[in-house]
Amino acid sequence: MPVPEPQQDSAAENSSGAALTLLVIEDDPAGIFSAPELSAAAGGRVRIRAARNLTEAGRLLTDDVDCILLDLGLPAGAETRANREGEADGLATLKHVLRIAPRHAVLALTAEDDAELAAEAVRVGAQDYLFRDELDSRLLSRAIRYAVARKRADVTQHQLTESRLRAQENARLERGLLPTPLLDGSDLRFAARYRPGRSRALLGGDFYDTVRTPDGTVHAMIGDVCGHGPDEAALGVELRIAWRALTLAGLCGDELLSTLQQVLEHERESEEIFATLCTVDIAPDGRRAGLCLAGHPAPLIARDGRAALLPYEDGGPALGLLPRARWPRTQVELGGSWSLMMYTDGLIEGRVGEGTRRLGQDGMVAMVNRQLAEGLTGEDLLEAAVTRARELNGGELTDDVAVLLLDRDESAARRRPAGGGAHLSIPRPRPGRAPSSASAQRPPL
Repeated sequence: MPVPEPQQDSAAENSSGAALTLLVIEDDPAGIFSAPELSAAAGGRVRIRAARNLTEAGRLLTDDVDCILLDLGLPAGAETRANREGEADGLATLKHVLRIAPRHAVLALTAEDDAELAAEAVRVGAQDYLFRDELDSRLLSRAIRYAVARKRADVTQHQLTESRLRAQENARLERGLLPTPLLDGSDLRFAARYRPGRSRALLGGDFYDTVRTPDGTVHAMIGDVCGHGPDEAALGVELRIAWRALTLAGLCGDELLSTLQQVLEHERESEEIFATLCTVDIAPDGRRAGLCLAGHPAPLIARDGRAALLPYEDGGPALGLLPRARWPRTQVELGGSWSLMMYTDGLIEGRVGEGTRRLGQDGMVAMVNRQLAEGLTGEDLLEAAVTRARELNGGELTDDVAVLLLDRDESAARRRPAGGGAHLSIPRPRPGRAPSSASAQRPPL
């Protein structure tokens, strides 16, 4: 299989393009491929590395090899004899090479009268085939470069497909982890917004839930695990599930938060991980509530068209900071008709303008008051609050944002028939618009 000496008749071929390394697997005792380089059609150089059998090829197959030229006439060795009954030696050898070099481009070399074998080699996985009698330096150089390009494109496409499938699986998993509020029998209305800080994610480190216990008390919770990666999202889901189970088991206030801290300490990957939490338990008559804060921003309550923060002076530390911390429960009067907004700090830590000033709780209260003055309530109020915070930030908020709203209309509650179901306001994407990963409206947690 003589290969002509490289021809230096082209400026492109004389240029210093990217060099490629070719591993030739061919039992040529005369060493036909002894020339150290071949001219590459695209202007680079091709370095030759030769192996006379598969064992030797395995030692020479390093990461810097770009392409393999395999002689299909190579006698089958012990490596390819197992489980190849009825299969040509060349194909058995090729399959062995493809197994040991799955990320390398492979060219099959065969005689011209073996066209059927050559075509079968491409079907099995080779990038191309070459006939031994037609081979010259230009053809080989071009075939090597094209085979490497095709293999890289195949690998990239495979990686994109795997990434897309993985993203779809993650999305299905995350949707399955989103909770459904349990409010049957309550006269409270529920709405929520959720925007994870991670690109193309459905869940972040923020978490929340709402349940009604058999005695008629409505319990609501919102929390934030420090950080916003997948590990924090997983821990947030664990804490939410634990909170729901403990609440339905009858725990409340300090006892519940102490138990949640034990869960966090057991499940977190580092002692530096902590979580803030706000819990509210609303009495069956809807007029009073107990509030516990664990390093979390105080909720906002709106009555008679004006919003203000609930008392937050007696809050305790975030979960996971102090081993024997306590979280006092503050009794608050809600009144007859009200709206209670619970949120994570991603909403208030966005910037205002191009400077370093943050929105903060005072800025959020002023913003919500303006929106209440415009007549916004429920779903519209939440959407306007998150949208305005993002606009003030000059773009997407970098931290996870979770906001939930519980509200009660006393006159509507009096008119509701006994045993009636809860009034749930469930956010849905607007018709005709496919929600993006960063700005999609999320189903209620």
